[in-house]
This record gives sequence, structure tokens and C-alpha cells, in this order.
Amino acid sequence: VQLQASGGGLVQPGGSLRLSCVASGFNFEDYAIAWFRQAPGKEREGVACISRSGGVTKYANSVDGRSTISRDNAKNTVYLQMVDLKSEGTAVYYCAASPYFDLSLSDREPSAWASGYWGQGTLVTVSS
Repeated sequence: VQLQASGGGLVQPGGSLRLSCVASGFNFEDYAIAWFRQAPGKEREGVACISRSGGVTKYANSVDGRSTISRDNAKNTVYLQMVDLKSEGTAVYYCAASPYFDLSLSDREPSAWASGYWGQGTLVTVSS
């Protein structure tokens, strides 16, 4: 089982990035996917999640309106499009997979994400 996140990098405030998460080793379309992030010195927090079919999404208040999560089940890939990035967006971004679509956006038990599959993360740095 593998979740490979990519697309991070250095971006100026107000800029945009699209992160990708490519899954392998499990039946991707049977899993909901979430993005989490961990900023330096802070706890990991949920960013967005998407249902198995892609028909339902949820966003954290901190990114709502500036981020879009989507998925392509034919490519085993989930995307996180981020626009108008702010300095507080600097973090390592992780994708997680769970057979249960948990709207809590929490990575702690008893959240379904806590016991799901996790990728290694990609670093996003928002700085001028």
C-alpha cells in the first residue's frame, strides 16, 4: 500500500499550487481520501476530504473557498488545488485513505483517518 504525495514547493503569498496523491496497492475507488497538513511547531490538522465517488467534499474553515479537492478514480489520484495561498499555508501536506468517509477531518482516534493509510507528505512553503 502506498500513497505518494507530490506537487509541493516554494510559492509566493497569493500564489497557487496543485498537490497530487497517487495511490497504489489497494482498491482506490473503495476509499475516501483526505488531505492533512502539519505546520512547523503545530499539530497536524485536516484540510479537506472527498468521498469514494467524489460526489461529497468537506473543507476546513481555514481553507474553505481557497482550496478544491477532487479525484480521478481512473488514475488512482486525488488532487488538492490551492489558490491565494497565505503564509499560514506553509506545512507538510499529507494524504490519507480510509474505507470510511469520516467528515471529522481529525487524525485522532476514533476518527477513521487515524487507522487509515497515510502517505509520506509533500512540503509547501509560502514565502516571498
